[in-house]
Amino acid sequence: METKDKKWIVGQGSHIYFPQDTSKIMFQVILALLPASAMAVYVFGFDALKVLLIGVISAVAVEALIQKYLMKTPVTIGDYSAALTGLLLALNLPAGSPWWMVCIGSLIAIGIGKLAYGGLGQNPFNPALVGRVALLIGFPALMTDWSVTGGYLAELYRKIPAEALTTATPLGFIKAYSGSNFTADLVAYFNSYSINLKTLFIGTTSGSIGEVSELALLLGALYLIYKKVLNWEIPAAFIGTVGVIAMAAYYLKPQAMLLPHYHLFSGGLFLGALFMATDMVTSPFTFRGRIVFGIGCGVLTMLIRLYGGYPEGVSFAILLMNIFVPIIDIYIKPKRFGV
Repeated sequence: METKDKKWIVGQGSHIYFPQDTSKIMFQVILALLPASAMAVYVFGFDALKVLLIGVISAVAVEALIQKYLMKTPVTIGDYSAALTGLLLALNLPAGSPWWMVCIGSLIAIGIGKLAYGGLGQNPFNPALVGRVALLIGFPALMTDWSVTGGYLAELYRKIPAEALTTATPLGFIKAYSGSNFTADLVAYFNSYSINLKTLFIGTTSGSIGEVSELALLLGALYLIYKKVLNWEIPAAFIGTVGVIAMAAYYLKPQAMLLPHYHLFSGGLFLGALFMATDMVTSPFTFRGRIVFGIGCGVLTMLIRLYGGYPEGVSFAILLMNIFVPIIDIYIKPKRFGV
């Protein structure tokens, strides 16, 4: 159109094409979790495979049934988001979890954590963590039962005393003896179960089936970074903050703390930092916002581990920080173009 002295031309915007959609991104995250899933089956045996399959199938079934019969909306299980939620929930459970508990977790994760808010893209909390925390509160004994019946770990336990069959995770051991001195005998007892830096990193220790192998989780995360699906800021800030606080706590009171690497390489830190805190829907949009979010998750995790009633704090920390994501997005913004 023309004015008195100027011509205005309306053209197409200079948008950047990104060859990804929701289903491709979700499927790539599932692929990235396959190394951790395979390691879980190796370490825990058929029990882990059963939990993984039930988690995925039940989550997909719950989403399809709720969307079709309750919400009366199109079924969207083809975007793989329900399958991913079920897989992440299963990876956060012990290998011996009964089938009905996995199904309850899927119902809570999908029904309450996701669809109650309107579905994918509208949920303020990570659905898998909603399911996991609900199960931890509702079934604390089952959620902290680390006994195994098959796989590499069962073979290892057959060579050591019987009480190791239900031995605590490294973080559980730390929590059990918090406030008292770690004598040489206690440390030797702890180390006698082959819980050292190498086994922690590779993943041949007790714990939830998906959190034991940091090596497998890192391989999956590197694949997502290569595919430009995963941003590095949240994992780096999250894991780095936990490391700094763990080192400070150890050097301030070494007689009551095990080495910092137990906080880094045991528990759900890597699973949470790499695959759950980085959820695109429930994490900040900006670079600085993601750094703040990751630091907040790390601080809350260590506060719970050191001073809370639970030996692990990753799930609670991420859910608590999810609350602050809208505030972070409002107050931490990049400079406007040209300013």
